[in-house]
Amino acid sequence: YQVTRQDDQWCIKATSRSSASALYYKIKYDLRDFPILTWRWKVDRVLAKGSALHKDGDDYAARVYVVFPSWAFWKTKALNYIWANKLPIGQAVPNPFTANAMMIAVQSGPELTGQWIEETRNVLEDYRRSFGTDPPRAGAIAIMTDTDNTGEEAAAWYGPIRILAGPGR
Repeated sequence: YQVTRQDDQWCIKATSRSSASALYYKIKYDLRDFPILTWRWKVDRVLAKGSALHKDGDDYAARVYVVFPSWAFWKTKALNYIWANKLPIGQAVPNPFTANAMMIAVQSGPELTGQWIEETRNVLEDYRRSFGTDPPRAGAIAIMTDTDNTGEEAAAWYGPIRILAGPGR
């Protein structure tokens, strides 16, 4: 992960070659006060072997996590906003490694690769829909470009990530 300029804006560039790592920022906040998450991202490609449904395809050119830590690490939950290769936009599925992580396709396929895309999510609503309950306080936001399961290569650029108050706040 490196800070760089891309298309006249500051961003973080992430590259992956048969590897996985995340850039993790600890921040505690209550989704009832700040339910909205916005960010910009761009990918150079989608992963040909990627699949949100199978362990050997659990790789993404780009993903943004919101993490909800628990005192017991195995109870930690996460929402993963992914740039999928095939999963339809809007579809959410449990991560193939753990049902405590939901994969939500906010982009899918190669049509918009190479273009900056602005995303806005209501994380509070996504959590309720994904886990059927109100969330605990969020504890971190992370970005990840990973290709360890598919053995592919990818690059992604992440623009500003913002946590915003909901309407009427």
